[in-house]
Amino acid sequence: MKTGSVLYIGLMSGTSMDGVDGVLVDFSGGSIHVLRHSFLAFPNELRAQFFALNTPGANEIHGAALAGNALARLYAQVVETLLQQSGLEATQIMAIGAHGQTVRHQPQAFDGVGYTVQINQPALLAELTGIDVIADFRSRDVAAGGQGAPLVPPFHDAIFGRKGSRRAVLNIGGMSNITLLPNNPDDPLLGFDCGPGNVLLDGWCMRHLGTPYDDAGAWAQGGKVHLGLLEVLQSEPFFALKGPKSTGRDLFHPAWLDQQLKNWGSLNPQDVQATLSSLTAWACLGSIPNHWHEGRELNLIVCGGGALNLDLMHRLATTMPKAHVASSSEFGLPPLQVEAAAFAWLAYQTIQRLPANEPAVTGAKGRRIL
Repeated sequence: MKTGSVLYIGLMSGTSMDGVDGVLVDFSGGSIHVLRHSFLAFPNELRAQFFALNTPGANEIHGAALAGNALARLYAQVVETLLQQSGLEATQIMAIGAHGQTVRHQPQAFDGVGYTVQINQPALLAELTGIDVIADFRSRDVAAGGQGAPLVPPFHDAIFGRKGSRRAVLNIGGMSNITLLPNNPDDPLLGFDCGPGNVLLDGWCMRHLGTPYDDAGAWAQGGKVHLGLLEVLQSEPFFALKGPKSTGRDLFHPAWLDQQLKNWGSLNPQDVQATLSSLTAWACLGSIPNHWHEGRELNLIVCGGGALNLDLMHRLATTMPKAHVASSSEFGLPPLQVEAAAFAWLAYQTIQRLPANEPAVTGAKGRRIL
């Protein structure tokens, strides 16, 4: 293990399944400074493999192993790009935090502990890059009785928290999660998964437009919300659960949406997209305690790919009219870099032998080194 280096790389491939974000982060002086960012899209074949692994199928162990190898190679390409951009050598990097690709998330299910599965091959990534790799972050929290997600709230607090300022951080990837940052030193750090982020919007867009996402939300913006359908979608029991709670494609996927649509006959696809956008905004903010909706000082900091969806950002602002809804770029970190930076921070915490989960968020029995 290298000593002295404060440089880490964080890699994130999320439930949007669009590709890999990587960042080079400097943790010197106790600060968190992103030096470089790189993105590499998933090849269509690998994306299809991950979609297939979201549901039971034949020869899953074989498919998962090969998909993990392919993902490690993509990760290694992103690492190489970051090193080239910065003029650094692999020996100057303390560690890589590599999340892996979540394909199943069933905490506390079946036997009381449950499981969470992130496809990854960290040993191959270490071999390809020559850098130590830290992975499998969620499992220790699940083993301690937690949800294993969201893990990002402590990082959100570290980088966006400011006492005396009411701030919430909303991450909209494939799924969405929110962090309620402490306003006062005695306030708890809170957070939970909200439900679908881009997952339903992207899937519906691919089905009807043949494009992987609704660019800037333009298609949804031109549709009309179907209030009856919205009410049915909002009746999903997950939304009524109190935190700690987490979710994934195990619940919110195209078949779930088809089940909700089956009694509605022929609907205008663009209206369905607008309705899904409204559902996403409602899910993101509907579980926030009422007092967070009041006052003029609340900043809602939005990150993840959803921050680039102008229609969704407008719906969030309409849902919380007294809040300042803004991209995380306004607070020093572009939205597509936040989660990758979080996993660099999680790797840093591990190397420092410091816990990184938050029991009030995940429900774990206590703080753990992940």
